[in-house]
Amino acid sequence: MRRYLAVGLDCYLCLVTSGLIVRPYADSAAVPQAVGLLIGPVLVLSFLNQVVLTAVVGAGAGKLIMGIRVVSLPDAGRPGPGQLVRRWLYGLCWLPLQPWYGLRTRPVGTAGAGGPGPRTACEEGLASTDPAGLRQVRRSDLAAHRRAVAGRAV
Repeated sequence: MRRYLAVGLDCYLCLVTSGLIVRPYADSAAVPQAVGLLIGPVLVLSFLNQVVLTAVVGAGAGKLIMGIRVVSLPDAGRPGPGQLVRRWLYGLCWLPLQPWYGLRTRPVGTAGAGGPGPRTACEEGLASTDPAGLRQVRRSDLAAHRRAVAGRAV
């Protein structure tokens, strides 16, 4: 749940900041032009948050607020810039298509009475792996892991 809240915070912060940047110019523009004006700052701020900020401090703004860090597998180290750019591009392609995947894979009325129904293959794969070899972990769990590894090395 923390991951989803972090993604929501990232999207919200990106859109609000972009809206504030574009607002003086959007008043005089037509709707298609205003949307075009908004796309540029959204992409730039998203890149800065997901790639640059994560490379510098280990997480984007939403993840920092939610106490999550992004680590590289298998060593739980800091991710490289190539991994972060791949992950950002994947997120730009994957996130907007989620409503479509949800409609395609879960016909209405197929969930059983006992629960929300089985997870789709898409959800199962994304829950366990990241195409860039990265993992999101709680900050406290990462600190405990590093203490355990340091204790084992002594």
